This record gives sequence, C-alpha cells and structure tokens, in this order.
Amino acid sequence: MKKLPLEKLHFFLSLLTIGLFGFLCSQLVKASPIFEGEAKEILGFKELLPSPFPYPVAKGTAKLPELSAKSVVVLDIGSSVLLYQKDPETKLLPASTTKIMTALVALENYPLGEVLTIKDSQTEGNTVKLTAGERLTVENLLFGLLIGSGNDAALALAENFPGGTPGFVAAMNEKATALKFSNTHFTNPAGFDESDHYSTAGDLAVLTAIAIKNPTFSRVVSQPEITITDVSGQIVHKLKNTNELVGKIDGVKGVKTGWTKDAGECLVSLVERNREKVIIVLLGSKDRFGETKALIDWVFNNFEWKIISPASSR
Repeated sequence: MKKLPLEKLHFFLSLLTIGLFGFLCSQLVKASPIFEGEAKEILGFKELLPSPFPYPVAKGTAKLPELSAKSVVVLDIGSSVLLYQKDPETKLLPASTTKIMTALVALENYPLGEVLTIKDSQTEGNTVKLTAGERLTVENLLFGLLIGSGNDAALALAENFPGGTPGFVAAMNEKATALKFSNTHFTNPAGFDESDHYSTAGDLAVLTAIAIKNPTFSRVVSQPEITITDVSGQIVHKLKNTNELVGKIDGVKGVKTGWTKDAGECLVSLVERNREKVIIVLLGSKDRFGETKALIDWVFNNFEWKIISPASSR
C-alpha cells in the first residue's frame, strides 16, 4: 500500500475550511487534539495507509499547554497525522517564515556554488550586514537567509533571479499554487508585512514537511551558529540561529523564526526524537519559544508511536 501523501493532508485542511466536514467540526471542541481513531476516519484515506505503520496514539497523560498563538499546527510527519490544530487555515502575516518558500525556490533554481553579487544592501528589518558589491555563494546566502534571517540575503537571492525580484516572487506563488495552497500568497521574499502577503499554519506545516526532504535545507536550518564569508574570504559574517531552541532543546532541528509588530511572534520548528519527526507551527504568538517548548513536552509525554495494522473489516 502507498503512504498517505502530504497533499492528502492539505486536502483535508482545505475541506475543513470550506465546510465539507462542517457538522463534524461543529461537534469538535475548538483547538482540540485529533486522536488516533478520529484521525483515521476524518482523513478518509485509511485504505492508503501502509500496514503495519508507526502511528501516534494519545496516552492522555499530559495536559495541553495554554497557548496565546492565533494559529497552531502540530504535525507528525511519519503518519501525516495532525496531533493538534488551532485555526490552521486562518490567513495571517507569516513574517520571516516566508523564507522557507524563498529557500525552496532558490534551491530549485540556483546551484549551491553559484556566486551572486549583492546589488543593494539597504533594506529594512533584520539583516546579516551584507554590503553592496559583495559576492557570495548561494549556499552562504542560504545560511544568511535561514540562520541569520537576513532580509538582505532574501533580496540578494531574489534580485539575481531571471526577472529580478518580481520574477522570484512570481516563482514563489507558482510553487504555492502547484502545492494547492489556496490560502497562501507572497508579495516579497523576506516576509515584510503587506496586505496581500499571507499564509496559514496549515500551509506552512506542509511546506516545511516538503522542505526538510531537501538535505541542504535540513542541514542549513539545523546549525546553531556558523561563520560565512564572501568568495574572497575577506568579509566575514558570524551568524547565530534566530531559533533559540536549536542546540538547547533535545531534538530541535530548526526550521524558521518570524516576527513583526503586526504578525507577532512566529515559529516553525522541526523536532526529532526516537526517529519520530514532528513539525510545530505557531503564528501570532506572544511567547513562541516557551509555547513551542511546552508543545514539544506535551507531544512526547502524551503520545506513543505504535505499530498498528488497520482492521480488515473497516
């Protein structure tokens, strides 16, 4: 049997949005976890699940933490099952979590060793202090983008794209469309707040699950800190991961922070423990690191992964 694809998960989220499962949703407590039995029936794809397969089963031994985040998704990657959701399809400002898509488009269009020239280093918000005329490899710009969350790194990747920044942003939206992200749209590669720039926790969870399949992306986002240089080796940039949990909390492997005054605190994290991989997305939080840590504790105290074979009678 085939493994449940991530596209099916996103299809499920979309169905929730348009109300096809309206009655079911009305019966569920808002922001309640999806447990083993419910998940199999709600998804409606149980015949596609491999048998046997590792599946997260709730033990009911840990209390769900209080969360200030406007939208939350906790996704078990191996089973493609939502362990928790809170308004997963609400359109919100994604801030610098935008750079997950920026990185994917760059990885699909640039060789890692290609050298790009910084055209304009002047930009608002967080930067890694690139200078006009500086020449860096795409790989080092990805470190600046994902570890240092540099808006200047994002713009450098976009400005050197065929068609410049407008062409790069168009490629971001084309990918979002190809992934059937009907509630995601980009107007810039850095995550600046703009009226037509938005995404959802559900879309970002699926996007991250796709992104971490790329070994370069996974390697870059997992670094607690790194020093990069321009191609001459004369200009040095010391970068520290903006995700404070990387290197401090067991199993946290990245992925991306985000913050603006209007977006609030945003964080997309990958956690791997005992071979189980979980993605946690928080948008509009007042304590992204504390709430992510609390959710990590809740997940691994409240769920155990068991080998389950779907009953033949169902």
